[in-house]
Amino acid sequence: MASSSLFLILILIVLVVYLFGRKRSEILAQAVGGVRNLHSLPNYYGLMAAVWAGVPGLLLLCAWLAFENTVIQNMVIAGMPDHINSLSQSELGLVWMEISNLQLGAMSSASDPSYFAAIDRLELLRSQSQIGKTVLVLSLTVLGGLVGWRLIRPEQKARNQFEGVLRLLLLMSSMIAILTTVGILFSVMFESIRFFQTVPITDFVFGTKWSPQMALNAEVAGSSGAFGAVPLFAGTLLIASIALIVAVPIGLMTAVYLVEYASPKMRSIVKPLLEVLAGIPTVVYGFFAALTMAPQLKTFFENLGADPVSSESALAAGLVMGIMIIPFVSSLADDVINAVPNSMRDGSYGLGATRSETIKLVVFPAALPGIVSGVLLAASRAIGETMIVVMAAGLAANLTGNPLEAVTTVTVQIATLLVGDQEFDSPKTLSAFALGLMLFITTLMLNIVALAVVKRFREQYD
Repeated sequence: MASSSLFLILILIVLVVYLFGRKRSEILAQAVGGVRNLHSLPNYYGLMAAVWAGVPGLLLLCAWLAFENTVIQNMVIAGMPDHINSLSQSELGLVWMEISNLQLGAMSSASDPSYFAAIDRLELLRSQSQIGKTVLVLSLTVLGGLVGWRLIRPEQKARNQFEGVLRLLLLMSSMIAILTTVGILFSVMFESIRFFQTVPITDFVFGTKWSPQMALNAEVAGSSGAFGAVPLFAGTLLIASIALIVAVPIGLMTAVYLVEYASPKMRSIVKPLLEVLAGIPTVVYGFFAALTMAPQLKTFFENLGADPVSSESALAAGLVMGIMIIPFVSSLADDVINAVPNSMRDGSYGLGATRSETIKLVVFPAALPGIVSGVLLAASRAIGETMIVVMAAGLAANLTGNPLEAVTTVTVQIATLLVGDQEFDSPKTLSAFALGLMLFITTLMLNIVALAVVKRFREQYD
C-alpha cells in the first residue's frame, strides 16, 4: 500500500477512535449521574483516545519512511559479490545509481551481470517493506486506539492529559527552529574546518585576493591570497550600505506619513501599493538594475566627467536593492509606530508639543526597538541578496570603496562555487562553507549589537 493511502487510512482510524471514545465517555457519564460528574468533557476523552491511536502509528510511519531506502540499499549491496562490496563509498553510490536506473527501465544493459540479481532482490525487499509497513502501522494504530478506549474512566483527567500533549507539541515545534539553527551551524562548521586544514584561517580572513580557481591546482591551492575573503565582505558591506542608505530613510518617512499624517483613504491606497514591491521577484529587480539603472548611471557619471564607469557597479545594485527592501522597513515601522499608545501622544500634546516634536521626541523613541528590528531585517535581506548582485554588480572580487566599480558579494560567490557537479574534497568547493560560516558570524554579531541598542533605549520607557 502506498504511503499516502496508508496515511489516509490512519487518519480515518483515528477519527473513528475519537468518535467511539467520545461515545464511551457519554455512556459512562450516564452511569455516574451525567456529564457534570465526569472529570472532563466527553470531547477530551475522545481526543485522548485519538492521541493513543494516532501518535504511535504516525511515528512508526515517519521512521519507516525515513530509513526504508537506506536499509534496503544496504541490504541489496550486502548481498552482492565481494568485488562490489570492496568498492569505496563513492563507487558504491554509482553502483546503486546504475541498479536503480536499470530497475526503472532508464537503462537496458548493465556493466555487471550481478546487477540483475540485485534488481530482483531490490523489488522483493521493497514489496516486503510495503507489506510490513502496512501491517505494522495499522496494527499499532488499532492497538493504540483500543488502549486509549479502554483507559476511558469517569475519573480520568482527560483534559489535563490532552493539554499536556498540546504543550509537548508546542515545545517540539519551538525546538525545531533551534535545532535547525544548530544543525546548520554544525554542518557548515565541519566543512569549514576541513577547508581551514588546507588554507590557513589568517589567509582567508585577512587576505585581499580572491581567486578560487587556483584551487584546481593542488600546488597553489593554499597559496597566500588565493582565498582572501576581504574583497567579498567589502563588496557585501558596500552594496548593503548603499541599499540601507536608500531604504531606511525612505521607509521610515513613509511609515511616519502613513501613520501620523495620511488620511484613512490615502493610507488604504498607498500602503497596499507600497507592499506590492515586496512581492516582485528579485530576478525582475535584477533585470531592472542591469538593463535600466546601470546604463543610466554609467551615462550620468560619464557626462559629469568621471572616469570610465563600469557597466556593472555596486551603486546600481545597491540602489535597486534599496528600492526592494523599502517595504520591509516601512511595513514593520508602520506596525510599530501604530502600536505606540495614543495616551503618550495625548500627553505630549497636552504639554504643548507640536506634532513633529511628538513624533521626534515621544513616538520614535518608544518605537525604537521595533524600528531597529525592521532595519535589521532589511540589512539581513540586503546581505543575503544574490540575483540583483549577479546581474548588476558582476562577479569581480575587487577590493574597492568606489561604488562605480564592479564588485561581488559573499552570497554570489557561494552560489558560484556550488554550481554544477562539484566534489567536496577541494578547497575551491569547501571555501563556500567557510564563507557561509563567516557570514553566519557576521549576522550574529549584527544581532547582538542590535539587541544591545534595543535594550539600552527600551530601559528609558520601562
